[in-house]
Amino acid sequence: MKKILVTGADGFIGSHLIEELVKQGHKVKAFAYYNSFNSWGWLDSLPKDILKEVEVFTGDIRDPNGVREAMKGIDEVFHLAALIAIPFSYHSPDTYVDTNIKGTLNVLQAARDLDTSRLLITSTSEVYGTAQYVPIDEKHPFQGQSPYSATKIGADRLAESFYRSFNMPITIVRPFNTYGPRQSARAVIPTIITQLLAGKTEIKLGSLTPTRDFNYVKDTANGFVEIAKSDKTIGEEINIATQQEISIGQLAEELIKQINPNAKIVCDDQRLRPEKSEVNRLLGSNEKIMRLTNWKPNYTFEQGLAETIEFFKKNLDQYKTDIYNI
Repeated sequence: MKKILVTGADGFIGSHLIEELVKQGHKVKAFAYYNSFNSWGWLDSLPKDILKEVEVFTGDIRDPNGVREAMKGIDEVFHLAALIAIPFSYHSPDTYVDTNIKGTLNVLQAARDLDTSRLLITSTSEVYGTAQYVPIDEKHPFQGQSPYSATKIGADRLAESFYRSFNMPITIVRPFNTYGPRQSARAVIPTIITQLLAGKTEIKLGSLTPTRDFNYVKDTANGFVEIAKSDKTIGEEINIATQQEISIGQLAEELIKQINPNAKIVCDDQRLRPEKSEVNRLLGSNEKIMRLTNWKPNYTFEQGLAETIEFFKKNLDQYKTDIYNI
């Protein structure tokens, strides 16, 4: 039984990963963002029998002292803490450098000093930019099409440098677009679902032509766990992907059909990315993760959407459906 720290544990993917690790019998420590409301984010919504097994440490990933303190006595670290909203990165890039790059550096430095036995660094499919070929494998070129993706590229390369320079047991985990219960309303699937459930008949979206490869969040969390189990993944960059794609327009039409067939899509200019920043196609290869681990998707897209819709039906009051969430 390992002692595992998850940074960003109060977030969307992190909270699901905490659940999975507890269910598998690990000792789990959750690094949550300190705030004066004493909120633990989505950890507060976990079943009580799960949460009572979790040690919660509140801090700030940008603070090297707090990060080091949290990592003492830890066997494995799953580093998920990051700023991820692309529109917010357009006008506040400094915060992305501080959080995504310097925050990752804090984790790497502490892991080196504390001789942490395993470290998983979370990347994103956005580092690839618009696909130059498909399916996108881990050798695909990187392209910083937003300040967000640029900082994630920087964090990935820092992690690679620590692996190569200090022989640290690091894996870079690269999920493609994850969706599911607890996701922020800034993401496209919750954006569509929450507008529909709120009774809106005009669903505001940006560009409809980009395609995405969507992972259900429980499959993503399981991907982290399976990657950590395999020594073959040390020193590797590994996609978590379904190797299937759907356009935003097709996705919206499917959700409209399921929730309110009378609704229609309207283009909202403020939701459009700058032309050179829009990632037009993402379709990931999952050959590597399936070759090096025992991971495979357990949920179909239809199953994942059904569970996601059900969650938002029960929790719609927690979301601001009348504004554009960036």
